[in-house]
Amino acid sequence: MAITEPTGDTAAITAADTMDPRADATAARGGGPAEARVRWPADAPTQAWRLDRAALARHHDWSGIEGLEQLWPHLARLYGDQIALEAPHAAVPETLGFLELDQRIQQVAAAFSAMGLTCGDVVALFAENGPRWLLADQGLMRLGAADAVRGSAAPLEELRYILDDCAAVALVVESTALLKRLMALGPLPQRLRFVVLLEEESGAQAGPACGLACLGWSELLERGAAALAAGSPPPQPPADPQRLATLLYTSGTTGQPKGVPLSHANLLHQVRHLGVAVTPEPGDRVLSVLPIWHAYERSAEYFLLACGCRQTYTTLRQLRGDLQRVRPHYLISVPRLWEALLSGFEDALAAMPASRRTLLQRALANSRAYGQAWARARNLTLAPESPGGRGLAALQAGLRWPLHRLASALFWPKLRQQLVGGRLRTAISGGGALAVHVDGFFEAIGIDLLVGYGLTETSPVLTCRRRWSNRRGSSGQPLPDTAIQIVDPETRRPLAIGQRGLVLARGPQVMAGYWRKPEATARVIDAAGWFDTGDLGLLLADGSLVLTGRAKDTIVLSSGENIEPGPLEEALVASPLIEQVMLVGQDRKQLGALIVPRPEALAGFTAGTGEGPALLRALTRECNRILAARPGSRPDERLGGVALVEPFSLENGLLTQTLKQRRDRISARDAAAIEAIYTG
Repeated sequence: MAITEPTGDTAAITAADTMDPRADATAARGGGPAEARVRWPADAPTQAWRLDRAALARHHDWSGIEGLEQLWPHLARLYGDQIALEAPHAAVPETLGFLELDQRIQQVAAAFSAMGLTCGDVVALFAENGPRWLLADQGLMRLGAADAVRGSAAPLEELRYILDDCAAVALVVESTALLKRLMALGPLPQRLRFVVLLEEESGAQAGPACGLACLGWSELLERGAAALAAGSPPPQPPADPQRLATLLYTSGTTGQPKGVPLSHANLLHQVRHLGVAVTPEPGDRVLSVLPIWHAYERSAEYFLLACGCRQTYTTLRQLRGDLQRVRPHYLISVPRLWEALLSGFEDALAAMPASRRTLLQRALANSRAYGQAWARARNLTLAPESPGGRGLAALQAGLRWPLHRLASALFWPKLRQQLVGGRLRTAISGGGALAVHVDGFFEAIGIDLLVGYGLTETSPVLTCRRRWSNRRGSSGQPLPDTAIQIVDPETRRPLAIGQRGLVLARGPQVMAGYWRKPEATARVIDAAGWFDTGDLGLLLADGSLVLTGRAKDTIVLSSGENIEPGPLEEALVASPLIEQVMLVGQDRKQLGALIVPRPEALAGFTAGTGEGPALLRALTRECNRILAARPGSRPDERLGGVALVEPFSLENGLLTQTLKQRRDRISARDAAAIEAIYTG
């Protein structure tokens, strides 16, 4: 689905046309190829459109609210004491029902109001997952204020930059320890009015050191309760869905974070429309492991709570045990999690007796083949299937179905229980591309992974796969009211369906512009409102988006972590061993490096290390030593391996006229070397 928009005589293939046999991919002008633009049709509803509408009809209609803070009174009336949040591993374990959640939000908002916060203020919020984070977040929104968010484990220099850039008037931090580390970089900004410590019950000890009013969590709640008892509730925020809700920070091309201001309208679009992918029921269990300040986890959490789900916060360390204890119905995740679960299964499989291992391997191979054949039969592959090919695939699926059905009864329920607790049958994976073999494994054992795509700047979901159209290898079709267009990266000329180009997006979830950076905004949002995602991809005739790479340099690991390669490459190329370097690692577990060495220096280095694999291991260690020494270095900015390659030059077409690396061409030339980094 996508946005309804005037197109004049410009042809557009609608996402809804995918299920309509009358749909074609020809332009309105002269029968030429259709431009690669997907939009939601204003008329002629088709089956796909009806399926999306039917899915949304199963959810509560939130079209009448104008701010996220208005959700909680409604949810309190709908679900009362039903559990909303639990945090068994928090410094102070907590469980809150929907009624108590709404009451606590009111208390927090009243406390913030009593301490001088007003509509339009920005408060920095640096903490990890937990109910108190959500209460602070929604307490601020209840006032009409906004938060600038980041995790407590982020580099201190980054946190201080955000604190200054967002012009925060107050600071909410996870602990006294984090506050002290922030103050070690210099005095806190004078504009700050107070500090709140989420994990501390009292702020008495930290207050004198920071020179500000400092409250622990219990003290904040007490102040709010007193204000409410005195008849001083927080004032109602203006009824304006375009008001600022939050500031998220994402790395720019220089490594300096950019503020992404998201409005209530941006985030409410996600709450209202993620239901096209999943249909949770009240009381369904959700396990939350991703950072709550990340756009993906945050929008999903708002949506799932709006469905009446019960959310449990966990950590990576506790995840395996909580999968068995909580037995979630839904899990919001990144590809790295599914890779880890598959790796654990493969390790367990290798340790089994040979007879049992062979039986499971053959059953799994049959179920994979069944899934692939069934997808071809339904024309749900990336390449269109001919009628004859679909018929043959249907026959193949039919032949494999009895054994698949037997395995689905005998083997896969036990395996799902061991891996994810047994109740999870549908999960949303985002934050990076999902490897086809991982996707196929979980499909084979009866878990649908619905891949979504988006960016922080788009709140974040632009597209997602549907259960009724789960096209493996794609990122799915646009959400309602969302438009996707493919253009030539150089000329911005619209491209045809099936042609690879730059992905542009437009819709209610797209930010208005970067925080106080008009030049950066002008580079990514054009006069017609199209947002440049920086990604390369193509559109299929049914409106599905297939991503093929990144036009910009940011590397997204399979964990969902964004890595800006420029500063790291600058540090590495300063080494006397390295003439040129290009980092790789898109959708991989770790970074890798293609290195053009300095021959003389390498000869001396080799004398002490030996050649072959020993040399590559020694180079990897040396590079990681350099990267670890960078100010603000992060653990994910480490190399899993390196490869030695031929130079990049103007002559071989791997450098532009301004001597910039053509990363896509280098990746193509050295594809074998890249693969060797991760498989060697």
